[in-house]
Amino acid sequence: MLIHWKSHFLWALCLPLLTISRSLASETFEEELTVRALRDGKVASRFSFTTILDGETPRNPQNLSVEDTSQHYTLFPLTLGQILREYAVTEMHLSLNAGKWNYKRWGYPDEADVGSGAELWAWMGDGGVSTVDERWRGLRNGLAGLFCASLGSLDELRTTSPSFSFTPQGGVPDSPFPYAIRHASLPSEHVCTENLTPFLKLLPCKSLSGIASLLNPHRLFDADWHGMGLHVLWLPDQGVQVRLTFQSVADPLRPSANKRDWSFASIFDRTIDRTCPSATSSRVAVALPINEAYSIHPQPSSIEQDHAIFNLEGQNAPLDVSMQWAAEFEYLATYFRTAETPLSVRRTLQGSSQDLGKLSVFITNDGTVEIQAAYLETMPWIVQFYLHTMTFHVDGVPRADLVHNISYIPPIPHSRAMTFQAVLTLPSRSTVHLSIDITKAFLRYTEHPPDAQRGWDLSPAVLVPLGPGAEGRGRRIYTPTLLVDLATPDFSMPYNVIIFSCSLVAFIFGSIFNLLTRKFVVLHAESN
Repeated sequence: MLIHWKSHFLWALCLPLLTISRSLASETFEEELTVRALRDGKVASRFSFTTILDGETPRNPQNLSVEDTSQHYTLFPLTLGQILREYAVTEMHLSLNAGKWNYKRWGYPDEADVGSGAELWAWMGDGGVSTVDERWRGLRNGLAGLFCASLGSLDELRTTSPSFSFTPQGGVPDSPFPYAIRHASLPSEHVCTENLTPFLKLLPCKSLSGIASLLNPHRLFDADWHGMGLHVLWLPDQGVQVRLTFQSVADPLRPSANKRDWSFASIFDRTIDRTCPSATSSRVAVALPINEAYSIHPQPSSIEQDHAIFNLEGQNAPLDVSMQWAAEFEYLATYFRTAETPLSVRRTLQGSSQDLGKLSVFITNDGTVEIQAAYLETMPWIVQFYLHTMTFHVDGVPRADLVHNISYIPPIPHSRAMTFQAVLTLPSRSTVHLSIDITKAFLRYTEHPPDAQRGWDLSPAVLVPLGPGAEGRGRRIYTPTLLVDLATPDFSMPYNVIIFSCSLVAFIFGSIFNLLTRKFVVLHAESN
């Protein structure tokens, strides 16, 4: 009996270990850091942390009325997994960026979502007890609490469904019910340390080891541009993939105007002291310059497609990658005569009136071939388009054959945003000028933000190159945000009226009160 009891006891101890090993086998975690020098002397870096649940599929929305099975994760972030399962999210993308990405000097970013402020879009299946809009509301509120961001402000007034410009990047499970997209952006949202802290908590090793130990908020938020992202995909041949990313553009020329040498210690003020034991793959990729003399230290593990690869497996000493150039850096005008991307977009809002205006968009194609591109505008209801005034010019010559497949969803005041989508034909080596008249709504005084005199931030427009011959095909190009000036009441007048009314009431009340409570008598002064 003693032996039998001991065998059961040992089996009970080994069972959790078997469960943990099975979970580890079904989950994989990889991390990678990519560093590349830019043409203007700056350094772009991208942190990527990928977790895959092998063989998993998104939850069917028709099963939301049934209690879900228990979710046990070892590497996958539990708090995020609960949100995805609760609202049956098939694909989701969240980005929080600060600054303006310069396509002309920096080229295409490693992660496409670089629009200023906060941007959230998700694909979800329809059907079941909860509608897509109800689950969309719960999703943004859940992410707002998870990342300490103002994502709850992405309400129906900012939500659109641009299915043509934001196609699924992963797979969609076969289902009899349709899938729908919800997209919203908040250009005035800023990313800071309170967003980075919950971001790091989603990683298996947090910021204690591995590549994530370089995420120093004091240096990241001092960069010329920085942004963090969360991407959830379903890959039919693998499973559910969650990728956490952080991008930044640092300026090593700031302390020295002619030396663009950099290292982990100079950019992040940290080094990689130890590897993350949960990572199956951990490496650093550094883009090597072409036609320039340089030196890199330490020696990389391998060279792959003009990238120096540093594998962190079996690392014993702290890793501090550094790169030095033989020649000093000079700002030459020839560097910026040609753009890094063949397409560039410039958008302005014209008109001095607080009622009417004009939106002008200049799209330049520096390539040698004609390009088809999808153009997307999402405006709050406070800005309305006069669609019949839309005109197109190519280098000053009117052209009416450059636009087709127009999709326009007009705004509803106080209820729905505006969505404008179209496919544009961009001739080679030319500039297309799109102009359209707009009108600005008159808001109620309770609808103005606290800084009403500053104006309203408008979401960036999105341009997506199409066609097999287009460079950067399928990669989104974001324009800078716009600031619209609306008719704003004088908020000081209510204060003046209140002060004047209170003074008048006090004077009248005091006079009447004295007349009712005081007794006036004649006193005779006695003479000595």
